[in-house]
Amino acid sequence: MANGYRSAIRALAVATLCAVGAFVAAPAYLAGPASAQGTLRENYGDWQIRCDTPPGAQGEQCALIQSVTAEDRQNVGLTVIVLKTADGKDQILRVLAPLGVLLPTGLGLKIDDDDVGRAQFIRCLPNGCVAEVIIDEELVEKLEGGELATFIIFQTPEEGIGIPMSLGGFTEGYAALP
Repeated sequence: MANGYRSAIRALAVATLCAVGAFVAAPAYLAGPASAQGTLRENYGDWQIRCDTPPGAQGEQCALIQSVTAEDRQNVGLTVIVLKTADGKDQILRVLAPLGVLLPTGLGLKIDDDDVGRAQFIRCLPNGCVAEVIIDEELVEKLEGGELATFIIFQTPEEGIGIPMSLGGFTEGYAALP
């Protein structure tokens, strides 16, 4: 998985150029459930599909979204967004982490007890820093077969914060993503 995860990161530059800008240009989607905009299409367990037509877009853009906060730090949260690229060929897993994360260490991901790998942060917006990877078949299988994803951010090189996120409903939501 590590090689697939790394190659997915390398391919990210191409996919980022192809991705519809709705979920980058519309930071409210990244801010969490209290300010999530767009139309709620459906709930799938702990996940939601939300859709919106961004200004200048030719069509509606939908994403599978979940926002959570760390159990022991209510001021530290993440929003995870799964969406398709504009050409429809790839899916992207995008994570918005809070400002103040240590950027060089990237974002870690464990699914259940399996260390999946790390993704680098690619940009910071006014409401947080973004890491994203292209979702390959191996990652989809792990997400669909898992119960809990733990995203790990760092505020210092020594202090990692694991933020657990339920995968309940991910399989159904991912399958329903237009």
